[in-house]
Amino acid sequence: MVNKIELTKEGAEKLEKELRHLIDIDRPEVIEALQAARSQGDLSENADYDAARTKQAEIEGRIKEIENILANVKIISEKTTKSKGVVLGSKVTIKDLSDDTVETYTIVGTVEANPLKGLISNVSPLGRAVVDKNIGDIVSVHANKEYKVEILNIEYK
Repeated sequence: MVNKIELTKEGAEKLEKELRHLIDIDRPEVIEALQAARSQGDLSENADYDAARTKQAEIEGRIKEIENILANVKIISEKTTKSKGVVLGSKVTIKDLSDDTVETYTIVGTVEANPLKGLISNVSPLGRAVVDKNIGDIVSVHANKEYKVEILNIEYK
């Protein structure tokens, strides 16, 4: 059984856009580079040819990866209510009770996660701790060093 990959609608659209770019732009460019390198003659010591082959392998690998993700995607429903608490796709503002810092994160599936951009996975320690919780709840985050956070706000799309 194949596990479904949870994505927001925006995340799926972003992957579809990347796939189109890889197929329509990057793939033809690398094919041209391969043809140009082949026209130089001996391929055994042709750095341009080797570089183009490496780039082609990267592009084809990424295309397969995105196609697999999109074939198994489950779009996260944006029809949520505050009675459900924190869900995938919601933006949650939390206060770290160890140092009183306040941060805002969007809870996403693992494929979309990018902590540097405020996108945390629902299976990360913080994500697991806050999912299904409500404003005012204080939860323990089980990471290398356990800490507690308070949920200050939840926003839905």
